[in-house]
Amino acid sequence: MKYFLSFILFFYALSIDAQIVTPQPSPVCKLEQKFGLGSVTIEYSRPSMKNRVVFGDLVPYGKLWRTGANKASKITFTDDVTIEGKLLPKGSYALYTIPGDMSWDVIFYSDADQPGGLPKTYDISKEALKVQAIPELLTTTIETFTIDINDIRNDAANLVIQWENTSVSVRIKTEIDSKIVQNIDKVLAGPSAGDYYSAARYYFDSGKDLNQALSWIQKSNNMEAQFWKLRLESLILAKLERREEAIEVAKKSLAMAAAAGNDDYVKMNNQSIEEWSRK
Repeated sequence: MKYFLSFILFFYALSIDAQIVTPQPSPVCKLEQKFGLGSVTIEYSRPSMKNRVVFGDLVPYGKLWRTGANKASKITFTDDVTIEGKLLPKGSYALYTIPGDMSWDVIFYSDADQPGGLPKTYDISKEALKVQAIPELLTTTIETFTIDINDIRNDAANLVIQWENTSVSVRIKTEIDSKIVQNIDKVLAGPSAGDYYSAARYYFDSGKDLNQALSWIQKSNNMEAQFWKLRLESLILAKLERREEAIEVAKKSLAMAAAAGNDDYVKMNNQSIEEWSRK
């Protein structure tokens, strides 16, 4: 019985030890960014400088790098994209780089899951895409390695890699226009006020047919006027050089925004009315 109790206490002590959690030296990060009509997801580990020289020393120039720590950094696109003008089909990729003093290679490798960081045998046929990027010298120091999606537009964004005093970015683009126009045509067969607004908003933001955008936003406001929709109608009218009409609609938006207590729209409408009245 004595030995049995000792055995139980031994394993109880082990179970307590197994519950001890400490911070990871290179913590895992998962970033999901909505982009275009889909999303980009990046999974990677984030080492820190810790008073070390990074590029050209810790991370040698001219050698394949896992672009982070631990397992290979992984990037997933839900839609086809172009990277620096080159097509990359939707899917998951290991994100490898070859840093250099004057330029970097950024590689999207089709065998995405690499627990050891780099493949035992690198297969060039699995390079789904390789592009070059010019490193930028930063005026501040980035202590912890960072991959991000920045400068996001409707159909474009930058994939940005930063560490130490170096920043590297590549341009990502995705096709959305044909899909959205097709969807607008389909939905507007039996539209709601919100559908008309969304269609008008996209046409205005994308610099498409403003007369069509005006027709849709006016239909939306006739069905259900709201201060943010009236604001859009005034902006479209102003773009069409119909400033008197734009001011009239902006005043309606202003009154509704004031009644709703929305100071931002009150301020924007006042500024637009003042600007359009001077012309």
